Amino acid sequence: MTHPIRFARLGYCRLRCPDLGKSVAFYRDMVGLSEASQEDGTHWMRCSDKPYDLILEGDDAAGLAGVGYELEGAAELDTAFAHLTALGHAPAWASDARCTAYQVERALLVSDPVTGLELDFYIGQAKAEADYTGGLTKIARLGHVVMNVTSLDAAHDFWVNQLGFAVSDRVEGVAEWLRCWPNPLHHSLALLQGEKNTLHHINFMVTDIDDIGAAMNRMKAADVPIVFGPGRHLPSTSIFLYFLDPDGNSTEFSFGMELFEELGAREARELEHKAEVMDIWGSKPDPRFGKGSPIVAADA
Repeated sequence: MTHPIRFARLGYCRLRCPDLGKSVAFYRDMVGLSEASQEDGTHWMRCSDKPYDLILEGDDAAGLAGVGYELEGAAELDTAFAHLTALGHAPAWASDARCTAYQVERALLVSDPVTGLELDFYIGQAKAEADYTGGLTKIARLGHVVMNVTSLDAAHDFWVNQLGFAVSDRVEGVAEWLRCWPNPLHHSLALLQGEKNTLHHINFMVTDIDDIGAAMNRMKAADVPIVFGPGRHLPSTSIFLYFLDPDGNSTEFSFGMELFEELGAREARELEHKAEVMDIWGSKPDPRFGKGSPIVAADA
């Protein structure tokens, strides 16, 4: 397996929200993110050392509108641009105004050829002006994003064969858990075979297992639907809890995750297609689990 690009970490997700105020209140008052800034119908929310982790945009319809990944340095960004250009993906350098708004030095934009999702690869992100205090929940980071895709084979070709993401585990023809190599987290992206291109869930990694239990009781008290868990995933070993945001998107809190060394990591496992893969404790998901908003094409 070749890795043409070196990734530092998952940077952010962009969600479009029909009731922006309701979504901001949910991610602030129920999930525990803080409001970093707002301007022109966009709210920048944070839960880590970065200046933002989740971007909420007011819109007529809900959707996953973009995902950003930070690269290791300027040379990697130039390599990524040349590599994507050679593959025919027509990347474009982000404008100065875009870079200023996103608080990065440089960035390129490219569309995922399977879903049309706008991808942002960037470097030189500004430091947050203050520490994230994690009032409700001690969140460590935005952990991963998971998408339902109409062609798992084509998505694998783009993310793994072309971008160099590494497969940590897979269920043949059903799901793949991918890490943005050489980042050690078991996955920062997962892909599931689906009938439509939609958001499956967004994950926030917490620093204390008590945050899982506290969140469960907080969600129940506020009548927020819990759609899966608490439980423990077999692939990543994470303890999890899933609940729905105001637009029906599954949101996950997880504690713990398998880590991979840059060199000498174990091979990807071929897992069976059975319920115990998703939860070795035996809980069953609600039918609404993973039935999230459409993925918005970059030109929409």
